[in-house]
Amino acid sequence: MAVEQYHAIRDEYEVVVIAAYERAVEVTNGAMVNRRGEAKGISDWDLFTHNTAYAMAYASEELVEHWARYPRPTFAAFERQMIA
Repeated sequence: MAVEQYHAIRDEYEVVVIAAYERAVEVTNGAMVNRRGEAKGISDWDLFTHNTAYAMAYASEELVEHWARYPRPTFAAFERQMIA
């Protein structure tokens, strides 16, 4: 994959992540990080930019339920979809 194509896909992915983040804020009323995550200083945005295991470890129950209905976007899945 050419560098330009990779950067274009990353830019489009960022738009998708921002939309998913904004939707999750609405659905969870901003309660996205669990107590363990709050104690470690994890931000809401971290849950959308780190790997899935990290996100699931620190996501609130409300956010996990939201992701069960509307899966958390990952770059790998997005990239596969874009180049298919």
